[in-house]
Formats: sequence, C-alpha cells, structure tokens
Amino acid sequence: MFLESNNKNIQHKGWIEVIAGSMFSGKTEELIRRLKRAKFAKQRVEIFKPEIDTRYSNDEVVSHDSNAILSTPVNSSGNILMLANNIDVVGIDEAQFFDKALVDVCNNIANRGIRVIVAGLDMDFQGKPFGPIPELFAVAEYITKVHAICMRCGDLAQYSHRLSDSEKLIVLGEKSEYEPLCRTCFGKSIKK
Repeated sequence: MFLESNNKNIQHKGWIEVIAGSMFSGKTEELIRRLKRAKFAKQRVEIFKPEIDTRYSNDEVVSHDSNAILSTPVNSSGNILMLANNIDVVGIDEAQFFDKALVDVCNNIANRGIRVIVAGLDMDFQGKPFGPIPELFAVAEYITKVHAICMRCGDLAQYSHRLSDSEKLIVLGEKSEYEPLCRTCFGKSIKK
C-alpha cells in the first residue's frame, strides 16, 4: 500500500503482534480492544477465528467478559490469506487451533503492509508450547504476554490446567473444564 506525501512514495509497513497467555488471562479482551480502536480510527478491519470455536457464537469473537466483535470463521489458515484483501488490520483469535501454516500466512499478510494481531494460548493443558504460537513469537514485532490469577493461591497464572482426565489436545471449554494456575500450583497439580 502506498500513499502520496510530498511527491514521495511512502510504503506502509505491516507487522505482527501476538497476544498470548493462559485461559482467562484477557487475550481475547485485548484483541477486541485493539481491533475496536482500529475501527474507531476508520481503518478497515477483518477478524478471523477457527471454525471449531463455537463456544459463545458462530460468527463473533467473544471474550469471557461477553465483549464481542463480528468475525469470519475459517477452517484453515489458508482461508485467511484468501480473504484478507483491501484491509488495514487483520485480527486472528484462538490462533493455537490453526495449522502451522498460520506463521507463513501472517508473514505474507504483514509483508503486504497490513497490521496483523494474533491472540492465542501459548501452552496446552500439559504446559507444552501450543500450535503455531511459539513460531509466531519468533517472527512478531510485538509480543504481549498476559496473565490470569491463579485459582489456588492468587499469584499470577500462566498455565491452563485441565480439570478433566481427557488426554485429547483440544477440548473446548470454560471454567468447568479449565482453571488458570501459577507455576508452583500447576507443578503440584500434574504430580498427583
């Protein structure tokens, strides 16, 4: 994208922002805040989320505090690339559920001069790096790590402890399925 300014071409530079943390840490809330500010500034915004995330809404990104913004559900990161045209800002929620190609998609979009804001869990329920988020950390210009409050001791929490015995990597859920824990409480809970 080029703008005329004093008879010189100035290229708008795109970049990648990643918002990551545990469940209940405010990732989606922060994503929505940034996207609403961009809309307020009259920027063209498009928001995407994985098709499998239907917890609150089929066609909105919704935070645990019930703030919402209209989104486009997609079944793969490649669809984002195809749909991200004639816009200034791309938002992507629940990025951990996308395939590893999301990193290339985000780089491609940012290289076209578009701001990309990605939100997602950085660790799975076992405390291991989750999906494309670690690779997005490596290529992002800006990283925001948000924390919840540990449900057992009140310290800062960075782990999403699963309360059920399911070993499946992806289990969509809320407070009945997950609780945020600090490093110490998470360590104690997985040793049981």
